[in-house]
Amino acid sequence: MPILHAILLGLVQGLTEFLPVSSSGHLALVPWLFGWDDFGGDGRLEDAFDVALHVGTLGGAVFYLRADVARYLRAGVSWVRSGVGTAPAGDARTACLLAVTAVPTGILGLLVVSMTDDLGDRTWLVATCLIVFGLVLWAADRRGAASDEATGRGMADLSFGNAVVLGVAQGLAFQPGVSRSGVTLSVARSLRVERTEAARLVFLMSLPVIAGAGLLSAVDLTVPAGWWPPFLAGMAAAAVSGWFAVHGLLRLLARTGLGGFAAYRVVVGLGVLILLATGIR
Repeated sequence: MPILHAILLGLVQGLTEFLPVSSSGHLALVPWLFGWDDFGGDGRLEDAFDVALHVGTLGGAVFYLRADVARYLRAGVSWVRSGVGTAPAGDARTACLLAVTAVPTGILGLLVVSMTDDLGDRTWLVATCLIVFGLVLWAADRRGAASDEATGRGMADLSFGNAVVLGVAQGLAFQPGVSRSGVTLSVARSLRVERTEAARLVFLMSLPVIAGAGLLSAVDLTVPAGWWPPFLAGMAAAAVSGWFAVHGLLRLLARTGLGGFAAYRVVVGLGVLILLATGIR
């Protein structure tokens, strides 16, 4: 694999993991569009590279969100050490809500891995999901916008039932093109969570899921000799771009909505379908 390909894929992964545009969809579409065959049909090697990119992205996001991660970890641990005799409050409650979201996501993820094949090669399906869930994102953001100024909710305002719904939504976003961050943002906005709070919630929800999936996948994966340079280059690019994606989205959503991302998804999806229909690609 050329180092340039590894860096470009790392940048794509890091940027799109946290933006609501589907990282897995873009990782499937970029090589398809340019005709790259870096792995020669070796699915295990491709999976190993995908895990490496996710580890890099996780590192960049954790570094950016390190204050939030430390804050909620401390609060959650303190509550557990107190004997959990009382209902969690404040930061401890938020920590418990985040932990609850990870449970249905993890269960559904394991079921998907054991019961389905890889759907990433169905380019038409990736494009269709980009369009459909882009429209869902747009509709949910418009619904949430009506209450942002008056009754916009924060993470601590959610119920544990809301947390389960968010976790289920995150777990069902296994199909490339759906976007884990996109679908959870859609649900959070439908629950009238304020935009920047919704984004921060989605980022924090994703960290244990990315870490758990990476650990699970890494158990039986190996990096062949000679592949370490592109793997490390891709990881570094994903870490840097992941940091910028989290930073940029939080700043952007403080000023505007998610309509631009929805429009981008629809345009890209339609473009891919046109290329397929015309036989250009």
